[in-house]
Formats: sequence, C-alpha cells, structure tokens
Amino acid sequence: MGEPAQMLQRLAGPANFRGLVANSNTRRPRWPLAERTANSPSLSPRPATPELLSPGGRIRGPPPAPSTQPEYRDIHWVSLYQIHLSNQPEVHGPEKAPEKQLDEKTLERKLRKNQKAKEKEEKRLKAKQKEAAMLQAQPALDVLKKVEKKHRGKAVEDENPEDFIDQDTPNGQKKLLAPLMANQYCPSTVEKSWYAWWESSGYFRADSASTKPPFVIVMPPPNVTGALHIGHALTVAIEDAMIRWRRMSGYNALWVPGVDHAGIATQVVVEKKLMRERNLTRHEIGPDNFVCEVLKWKERYGGTILNQLHRLGASLDWSREAFTMDEQRSNAVTEAFVRLHKEGLIYRDNRLVNWDCTLLTSISEIEVDHIDLKEETMLKIPGYATPVQFGVLISFAYPLEEGLGEIVVATTRIETMLGDTAIAVHPEDKRYMHLHGRYAVHPFNGRKLKIICDAEIVDPSFGTGAVKIAPAHDPNDFEVGRRNNLQFINILTDDGKINSNGGAQFEGMPRFTARICIIEALKAKGLYKGAKNTETSLGICSRTNDIVEPMIKYPQWFVNCNTMAKVALDAVRSKKIEIIPPQYEQDWYRWLENIRDWCVSRQHWWGHRVPAWYVTLEDDQEKTLGSDNDRWIVAKSESAASVEAQKSYPGQKFILNQDPDVLDTWFSSALFPLAVLGWPDDTADLRSFYPTSVLETGLDILFCWVARMVMMGTQLGGDVPFQKVYLHPIVCDTHGRKMCKSLGNVIDPLEVINGMTLEGLVKRLEEGNLDPDELNLERKLKDYPDGIAECGFISFFQSVRINLDIKRVVGYRQWCNKLWNAIRFAMGKLGVHYSPPVTVGVSIMPPICKWILSALNKATGKTVTSLEAYKFSDATSAIYSWWQYQLCDVFIEAIKPYFFNEPQEFESARVASRDTLWVCLETGLRLLHPFMPYITEELWQHLPQPKYSCRQDSIMISEYPSLVEEWTNDNLENEMDIVLDTVNKIRSLKTRTERKERRPAFALCRSQDVTATIQCHQSLIVYNVLENQAKVKGIIQILTENDETPADCAIAVVNKDLSVYLKLQGAINAEAEREKLRKKRDGIQKLHHAVTHMMDASGYREKAPQSVQEGDMRKHTALLRELELGDKPIFKGRDIMKHEENQKLLGARMKLKKNSLLTTRSVG
Repeated sequence: MGEPAQMLQRLAGPANFRGLVANSNTRRPRWPLAERTANSPSLSPRPATPELLSPGGRIRGPPPAPSTQPEYRDIHWVSLYQIHLSNQPEVHGPEKAPEKQLDEKTLERKLRKNQKAKEKEEKRLKAKQKEAAMLQAQPALDVLKKVEKKHRGKAVEDENPEDFIDQDTPNGQKKLLAPLMANQYCPSTVEKSWYAWWESSGYFRADSASTKPPFVIVMPPPNVTGALHIGHALTVAIEDAMIRWRRMSGYNALWVPGVDHAGIATQVVVEKKLMRERNLTRHEIGPDNFVCEVLKWKERYGGTILNQLHRLGASLDWSREAFTMDEQRSNAVTEAFVRLHKEGLIYRDNRLVNWDCTLLTSISEIEVDHIDLKEETMLKIPGYATPVQFGVLISFAYPLEEGLGEIVVATTRIETMLGDTAIAVHPEDKRYMHLHGRYAVHPFNGRKLKIICDAEIVDPSFGTGAVKIAPAHDPNDFEVGRRNNLQFINILTDDGKINSNGGAQFEGMPRFTARICIIEALKAKGLYKGAKNTETSLGICSRTNDIVEPMIKYPQWFVNCNTMAKVALDAVRSKKIEIIPPQYEQDWYRWLENIRDWCVSRQHWWGHRVPAWYVTLEDDQEKTLGSDNDRWIVAKSESAASVEAQKSYPGQKFILNQDPDVLDTWFSSALFPLAVLGWPDDTADLRSFYPTSVLETGLDILFCWVARMVMMGTQLGGDVPFQKVYLHPIVCDTHGRKMCKSLGNVIDPLEVINGMTLEGLVKRLEEGNLDPDELNLERKLKDYPDGIAECGFISFFQSVRINLDIKRVVGYRQWCNKLWNAIRFAMGKLGVHYSPPVTVGVSIMPPICKWILSALNKATGKTVTSLEAYKFSDATSAIYSWWQYQLCDVFIEAIKPYFFNEPQEFESARVASRDTLWVCLETGLRLLHPFMPYITEELWQHLPQPKYSCRQDSIMISEYPSLVEEWTNDNLENEMDIVLDTVNKIRSLKTRTERKERRPAFALCRSQDVTATIQCHQSLIVYNVLENQAKVKGIIQILTENDETPADCAIAVVNKDLSVYLKLQGAINAEAEREKLRKKRDGIQKLHHAVTHMMDASGYREKAPQSVQEGDMRKHTALLRELELGDKPIFKGRDIMKHEENQKLLGARMKLKKNSLLTTRSVG
C-alpha cells in the first residue's frame, strides 16, 4: 500500500478506510462462486481489508467481494453445471435413467473440456486479482483530492477582496504589500513602486572609496534618435543580470548610464521630421536653428529612453549619467583631438572616403551595409524614377596611341571611366609587355592614360588582364595611384552629379543617368565590347539606402591607426583583453591587421565641431578656407588658437575661422569609458574604476567602436579600457531580419512590458519617420494579428541569433504565473505564524527533501559557473529547469500529502517539508533575481523572515546563493533521475486520446539496485507523477526477469536495467507498433550518421572549438547507446504478437544492425 493510502488509513480509521477502498471503483473484481463455496461456509463475502496487501502490492489472501449479494450473470457456466450435478438425486438402475442418457466417453470428453475451461477462468481471475490490488491504492488518492478541494473551498469563503489589493505607496518608499497575494500574476501591479525605492535607497550607487573589489560596466550609449527597441532591451537584460549578480556577490558594482548624440542618425531623423511637418530643409532654417530643433528632439527622446531604462529595471548609477555632448564629455573630445594632433596621430589630407550623395557627407563603415549580388539586379535608388542596373560587368576598349590598336578593360561602374588616369597590367603578362610605358587615349577628352605595371592589383588570368585605374573613385585604385604617382580626378559633385572634370558632354547628369549615356557614346565610337552578369558587392548607406560612393574629397582630418592598432592586436593576443565568444578573435585580427587610417571629418551640423581654426592673413591673395593646409591651428579653444597664431605670425593681422565640419560620432564614443569616469581630470572614479571589467555589445560594432575604444584607451588612458568583451546575440524580427528603424520592424520593449493593440502598433508605425513607400503594414498585420499581450519585464537569452517570436515571450510571462502560484501555495502551507529556521538539518529529512536541496545545489553551481563563463543561456536554463521540472513538478506535488493530514506521526515530515520549501523558495528567488528583478523582489518580500537573523531589506543587496556541501547527494539524485525517466517513459506510451484513461503499469527491473530504487520511491511515482499526470492506476507493479511478461502492454526501455510496461486498451496493432519502432530507430540512425559525418569532415578537429568537439562527442556516444539499446528484444512472449511476427521484427532488427555497421565508427 502506497504512502498516500497509508496516510488516509490513519486519518480515517480502519473501518472508514476499508469503506473507502471497498467503494472506490465502479466496476469491482468479483470472486468466482465455486471458489467462494470452497473457501467459506456460505456465499457471504469476505471483508476487504488493506492488511491483505503485501508491501509490494500483492494479494496475501482471497480478494474482497464487492457486494453482499452474488451476481450470477458474471459466473462461468461450468460452475453452474457443477452445482446442477451436485443437487441431483442419486440414480440406481436403468428404470430411473433420463430419456437421453449420456454414454461414458461423451461424459468424460465434456468433463475434460469443462476442466480446461475452469483452468482458463482461474488464470483470468488471478490476473483480475492483481489488477484489484493495484486499484486499492486509488481511493486514497481520490480522497486526498477531495480534502484538498474542501480546504481550498473553505479558504475562498474566508477571503476578503481588499486583502489582495496593494496600498498606494508614496514615491521612493518601500512598496506597501497587500496582506494576501493575488490569485494570479499581474505585471503592471507587481512592477509598480519597486524601482523608485531601489533608486532612492541608494542600492544602485557605487562608492569609489569602497574596499570591495570593483566590477564596472559602461552601458553602450543608445542613440538619442528615438526610443529603445527590443535589441536594446537584450543589452539591458544581460548587463543588468551581470551587475546584479556581482552586486549580490560582494562586489562594488558600478553600471554607468549614458546617451549618444548620434550625429548622422539624429540629423537624418530631424531633417525628415522638418520636411514632413514644415516642408523645410536644414539649409532653409540655418545651422543655429537646426541645432535648436535637434536639441528639442534630444529632450523628448532622451526622456523616453530614460523612462524605458527605468521600466526595464536597469540598476544603473544615475548619479554618473553621461551624454556624449555634455560639457564634461565635450571637453574630453577636445582634449583627445589636441593630444593626438600634437603626437602626430591626427593629420589633414586628401584621401578616399565613403561619401553619401543624399546626406552630403562622408560616413563611417558602420553606416555602410554591403549586399552581395550574383547577377544582374535592378535596384531602386533615391532620386531616380526607375530602378538602376547593377551586377553587370561592362567591357570597352581604349584606343592606343600611335595606331597600336586598342586595349580592352572591364568595370561594373562604367561612369568612373571619366576619371581614369591609367591602365594597369601585370609586369609578367606577355600579352602587354610591348605596351609597358606607352599610353592609351581617353575617347571623350583626349586625356593620355599611361599603361603601368602593378602586380598587386592585376590578376592576369581574370578577364583581359588589363585594369582601368580611377584613383579618386576606388580604394584599390587609390593605392595604385599613390604607388605610381598618378593624377587624382574627382568627376562627381557632392550630390552625385557629373562635374566639369567629366567633360561637357556629361556634365550635370546624375551619375546613374550618365552611366547609360556613356554606354551609348561608346557604342557610337565602336568601343563598346558587351556586358555579362557578374558577382559583386554593393555598399549601401543604412540611413538613406543610397549607393555609397568611394570618393576623394577636399582635405579632411584623419587618425593614423597603425601604431594604435598594433597595441590593440597585442592586447587580445596576450589575453589582456578576452573576447567572448572566442571565435570572434579571428575577425579582430583580420580587421586590425588590414586597418586604414580613419577619417573623422563629417560634413553635417550636429556633433562636436573640429577644434581647428584656419588662419587667414590680411594680405593673402587666396582667402578660401583650407586652401593652405599649413595654416591650420589645433587648440582647445579659439582664444588658445589666437595665442598660437600670434606666435606663428607675429605682427600680422589675421582672422580665425573654425573648421565647419564636425567629428565622427565614433570619435567621441571611442572615448566613452574614459570620459564617463572623469578623464582628462584625475578623478577618484578614474582611479578606482578604470579599466572597467567587461564591455557587453553587439558583433556589428566590434570594429567601429570596440577596437577604437581599445586604441584610444591605451593611447590616452595608459591601459586597455576593459578586460573582457562579451558579444551578445543579434535580435532579429520573426523573419530573421535585423531590427532597424528604416525597415519599420522595431519593437519598443515597453510595448512588450505593457502590451499593445494591433491598432496601436500600426499607428506608431504610421507616425514614424518612414517614407510612405517604406511602410509595410501588411507584414505587421501578419506578424502581430492580435497585437502584443502584456508580459512585464522578462529576460531571455539565447546563443548567436534571436528571431523574436512574441508568442514565446508570452509563454515566459505565463511561466511567471507558475512562479507566483508556487509562492502562493507556500504561503498557504507555511502558515501565518511560521518562522523559518536559521539553518536546516539535512540528515533527518525525508528523501524527497534531501533530493530537492541537492538539485538546488547543483542548479546553483551550474548557474554560477555559467555566469562566470558568460554563458547566460546556460545559467537561465539551469534556473528554469530547477524551478519548473524539479521544484514545481515534483517536490511541491510530493509534499502535498503532508499538509492534508493532521496526525502527529507526520509532524516531523511536515516540519521538514515546510522548512525545505522555505529554503528552496528563498534561495531560488535569490538565484533568479538578476534575471527577473521585479517579480523576485515582490515574492521575496512576501516570504516570512527568520526571527533571529539580520535579513537585508531588499533581495537585490542580499547574498547570491553559493554551494552548500552538506546538501550534495549524488546517489539520491541518480535514483531520482531513474524515477523521473521511468515516469516520462510511461507517459510516452500513452496516446493523446488516452491521456485521461487509467491503466496498470509495470516495471521490469534487471538489477537489485534498480529494484530497490523503484520500491523506495513507488509512492512518489504513483501519487506525484503518474496519478497527477499520466493517469496510470494506483500502483506500479515491479517485475523481475523471471516473471511472466504482462499481456497486452506497450513497452519502453528506460535504460539497460529497466523497462516499463503500460496496459493498453484492446488488442495491440503489431504492425503499427513495429512501424513506430522502426521509424524511431531510423531517426536515431540518421542523427548518428549526421554527427559522424560532421566529425569526419576535413578540418573539423583543427578548426572546431574544443567545447564544440566535446559536445559532439557526447552526442555521438548518446546516439550510439540508444542504437545499442534499441537492438535488444523489445517484445517477448505471446502478449504482444504471435511468434511469427516477433521473428519478423527481430529479423528486421538484425538487418538494420548489419547496415548500421557501415556508418557507425568508434571515435577515440
């Protein structure tokens, strides 16, 4: 008899318990009349008592009769025939014989037949007896449910609705909680008031004078262009998890907030706003008024961003908030520029830049998106009515001088031929040796193009082996021009039209219109040689979708990156900086080893003005700004520049004009770790917190920002700016596209926290800065047909890439409700007067309590090691699995019987369960807090507090859980793994249509250890797992290999020593079972083959990280083990299929095994 049944027996008393057992089943097993007459003096039934059951659930004596009146319709006809014969009078002589007397042979034959039928019936009845024994535990479970329901109903009657409503909390004070917890989790209610209290209590602030070890994160400053999107929410979630964990672990944790002025990005959105609302351009309102408009935008959206960060629960030190254009940061930018210029690392020169013809400025690499074209592609370009052709290689000829013929070249940008100044060939190409040093003639302007030799740029096997050189319009051609001292001719205006250098024939034409006209002109001269599809990479501005033009411009300011890049390379190679995940180190090396000088000049109005002044003397003939590159003075202010000018030009009158350009946004961002801590001043923060601990950011800005911070930090700060770089996954939309404001697929995190209707999403999209042609309302309707449900703040972590599925987020919100209900259950069972112990004694606890503490210990260890290794997905998975699958699904269900029974003999188990439950919940909430700060704070505050201990006021400053050695119990965990695997296997045997059916289950144990494990935890299996989830009848019967296999059962293999059987309804379809097993094995075989093939691939052992190889090896071994288990006989005896069918299946297995030998290998 199982533990729940024993509890009910003691609760109800023997008599009542027997009544419960006797009346528990609608159809009860009946005892044959013949045996009743043989074993009892009358036909009255024997009383059904639990004492008839052995500890294993087997029958000791005759089974109980269900009723005081026999029901003869269920008695076999043989028994009736025997009763009829025994009641006949004795017959003597033929005169008293019946009319049709049976001869002896016939009577003997019928008696033998009746005897066989009786034996068969006895076997059937024995099977029913076993089934009856299994059913006897069921009534206890049903009564437990009734008692629980009764308790629940009584509690509901006593509830006062006002007890569930939180009181209004004054801003900044600790939240006033309702006496009772609400019936379900409500994010808006739970997340109210906590943040203001945390902030006002000073929990976010770090102390530069603290003796605790520092842990510092500088938040990547979000652009002030608009509200944060869900990608920023991931950044906040990861960094907040790190900082809260370290703060709870005893560190002096500092998380510095900031906002970036985002020069180009902000200017673009404000320009669009001006055009949309007032039909004005920035040039029409002038620089000063435009900057005022940008500042208004910053005030509006800067406040929005701060509100979002508060709602996300970000525990930032707001006393150290920074803006990249505030006074302190502006001074740092000026200081950095002046120092680098004095050290010769900033210079002014004519070089190639990425030019945007729509923005009319040079742009950085981060603003350039590269798309790969495989063939001819028509693209829509801003400013052009019809799509423009790309992905085509056009061949044409240049005539050679002196009538030597012609030389054929090819290009994908035919318009740049107007700026060609040379033709390059390989020095060893025999086809062109006779042309070395000679000239070709430009067909439109007569310019002589020298034929030069250059082995670096020319591949003689590609195309014609001759390459046109336009040094002012291609990065590679620019280097060729520098090496060969060629002329640099820019043929484009700032807005992308052909200028006078392109010739009168094409001057004023837009560049892609000129492309068509040039082709026609070449055809007219007979120089056009044709076109063909080609693969090419096209640079497109992410802000405007315009084609980026490599273009040489008037002199601009550049940073010499060579020496600083070498320092950044060495920092990673020496592990002074660790990049996580490590595979991105190769990208770091590749980029820095091929770095070019950095153009920091930008031709727009929003940003830090270049701290350089041009000196124009009174008697200068040429007064154009910048015409003489030696007249520039770099200084911290105009007054300082004036002093320098007086020294350089004593006694002369001059005028100072500041460079109108502004600095690249990434220049000020590169200084951020230094500037937010007070640099260039020698501050306490700079001494205590620099270098910072970790930088968390995205892979897409590894070079534009991370590498430049390392270069600037080492050059100006004397040390690397951070010790680790963690690159988080990229958040994409449902379709795998990177979230971008220009695509209209951005999701505001507050829309997830608060919820948003579909109409609200559409309205927000329509009111944004997207052009009407870019709106894609149809996709929005498809992606969010019901809008977004209110989810509250939920952290989610995943590796490499996240395709946001809002339904998954809603699922996590529902899991919060499970968490909420676990605490509600605990509060009800702990009681109002419960006082938690300071320590718990594990040795005297029931096994289930020891197990859950051991499992909690393991989850704690896994979480901490994962956090230390920056494996956040593993950390959250460990916590989630413990809460969901071990605490809620198993432990809480297992201890319920202790709380529904009052006898003193359960008091010790009840006390241990109550203490263990409190320890698990309190520790589990602290374990979870860094990832879900709001709900854990609310639930933690609801838990009772130990009387004689100094608990912290908030969970966020409590100690983070650590390993407790005495809790570890590996043997018990292994036993529970077997138990839970047994449960899962039995559940897997039931079809969906049979989930509510109750069926007998059997466990075939092939070792004593497994037998002992199943016997020890049988009540746990029955009550907490099988009864509540799989609806298996009350007892799982234990079999050995000597026992007869139960009839009409499905089977599943748990491990090599344990198989489980489940009684099925009706006859088994042998063919269907065979097909199911065959498909399962085929699937395992395919997975095993795929893993083997991958591990055998060329370069796998050299290139794959060791952790990946170890994981693949574990997967390979597990699949091989499953295949070996599958080769063991699955069905035995006559119970499942006929002997012939079994032989066919075993034969098929042998064939599969033979074939598998061809693909299975042993891996060392």
